[in-house]
Amino acid sequence: MSEIQSDQVLDVTGLNCPLPVLRLKQVLKSMSEGEVVHMVATDKSTAHDIPSFCRQTGHELLNSSLMSGGLYLFWIKKLD
Repeated sequence: MSEIQSDQVLDVTGLNCPLPVLRLKQVLKSMSEGEVVHMVATDKSTAHDIPSFCRQTGHELLNSSLMSGGLYLFWIKKLD
């Protein structure tokens, strides 16, 4: 997959549930439709929580991956 261009980066490393989802919600609220946020997390629960959040709120999860060192990466497109 080609590199996804993001409009904002959200670093929630070191934060545990529910803070990553709450921070993502705040960032998305300030963004315009069609913009992409790249989220970096360390909490294992984000692997389940972020896709669920996107399904429930109608935002598009463009890609996600787990990097070595326990970093979870997400690219979320804001949809209204």
